[in-house]
Amino acid sequence: MRSHPGEAAILGCPLDHRSPSLTIATPHGSDLPDVQSAPDSRAISIDRVGVSDARPPATIVDVDGSSQSVSATFKMTVALPSDVKGTHMSRFLEVLGTHHQQLGPGRMDAFMKDLRKTLGADQAQVELSFPWFVRKAAPISGGIGLLEYGVRIEVEIGAGNRIEEVLEVTAPATSLCPCSKEISEYGAHNQRCELSARVTCSEPVGIAPLGERIESAASCEVYPVLKRPDEKFVTEAAFDNPKFVEDIIRDLALGMDADERIRAYRITSENFESIHGHNAWAEISRTK
Repeated sequence: MRSHPGEAAILGCPLDHRSPSLTIATPHGSDLPDVQSAPDSRAISIDRVGVSDARPPATIVDVDGSSQSVSATFKMTVALPSDVKGTHMSRFLEVLGTHHQQLGPGRMDAFMKDLRKTLGADQAQVELSFPWFVRKAAPISGGIGLLEYGVRIEVEIGAGNRIEEVLEVTAPATSLCPCSKEISEYGAHNQRCELSARVTCSEPVGIAPLGERIESAASCEVYPVLKRPDEKFVTEAAFDNPKFVEDIIRDLALGMDADERIRAYRITSENFESIHGHNAWAEISRTK
């Protein structure tokens, strides 16, 4: 009688004559060799190794307690010593499965400590990106719509469970060219622009407040819902507040400098030029 190919493994017999020690004695395979933990002789440490593009549903909680269920993308890594062959990839997802419904600015500590402990690592890093929606009323009619911010959180934990967290928010706005307004008899070229602020803070800064600060630096904000009176308002508001990309980035920097919670920042502004085949772009980085 021929046995099924899997019977030998189930009964605890060798799976392969070349690997007599590779046996399964329990349903969870506790007697299997731990290949990842085997020694490595090349004496080369790895700065970061882990999983990327993990996309579980997640619940993000902002600083004010408001929460949203989002589709988030995660990268989770650890530092690997020079004498260890590999990390345990599945453990990243196990830890994420425990913490994916309680994350956000200033809410990453438990996740990071658990990740570092479970992986047995000196250092661990997590990057997650997701959309965040804010309810925004049109300036005249009051029509409500949802405006999307792009959000990215980067966190690193090291020796002594010291945690460093970076928050980045990207928001759309409108820019109107001062030169075009000055030299034209009527009208001025204007376009949508995109601003981002990447901040390291002494205490948590909320997603929505940071997004609002970003929007306010441009010629005019953008709105998801615009009736005709609203469109008239934003057209004239931008015309009355013309800004080069240089003006936008400097005004945004003033807001960053004034916030004592922000220890360091990198801000960018990009105008999607309506009269050129290229964009206008600017950046400022500061450490206080």
